Amino acid sequence: MQDLSKQVRFLKLYAVFLTIIVIALAVVIIFTVRNNHFKEITAERINIVEPDGMLRMVISNQKNQHPGKMNGKVMSSRERPAGMIFFNNEGDEDGGFVYDGNKNGGSMTYSFDQYKNDQVMQLQYNQDNDGKGKMTARSYGLKLWDRPDGFTLSQVIDYADSLKKLNDTNAYNAGIAKLKAEGKLGQQRFFAGRNEDGEVGLFLRDSKGIPRLKIYIDKNDQPVIQTLDEKGQLVSPK
Repeated sequence: MQDLSKQVRFLKLYAVFLTIIVIALAVVIIFTVRNNHFKEITAERINIVEPDGMLRMVISNQKNQHPGKMNGKVMSSRERPAGMIFFNNEGDEDGGFVYDGNKNGGSMTYSFDQYKNDQVMQLQYNQDNDGKGKMTARSYGLKLWDRPDGFTLSQVIDYADSLKKLNDTNAYNAGIAKLKAEGKLGQQRFFAGRNEDGEVGLFLRDSKGIPRLKIYIDKNDQPVIQTLDEKGQLVSPK
């Protein structure tokens, strides 16, 4: 009986010891999870979320890039460059920073989206190559757009999807042209930078997207100021 009593006492002490060890390990694990510090992380995609799980930013490679989201609906799968995609307080995509490049060309774009719509400001670099690394066209600078307040990006997408279901290329092109003519796709109004013609300066368009004023230095280093009419035809200098 005495030996049995000693064994029971030993088992109790052993159980207490194991309990202390388990609690200590749990505390260490919790502390480590809450205070991670990494010198290097390798990942194909990282999602940044709020405490309630709402997505706020995605950092991803090209293959796993987020297609975008609007009004709680994830957009159709599409090819997008690697980079970062941002989401606002309602979970809608509202801009991003993306980049790509190879022997055929390269680009880098930082976009700022209008609420419930597409980009209204963009810093962009774009280059086309001949497939052997030789540059054939290059442009870079700041672009500004006007977007309609009464026609959202979701409406544009739904309209385009309905056109695609017709399986009629002509009908699709006509429908998109109609949206553009009505100003529902928005218009680029401003560009400051270097265009594909090698001109560096300021280029302004009217509310219909027609070029109206150009102030630039041409590829021969000559200063040029041009005004254009409502059809985009040169007014001065002629």
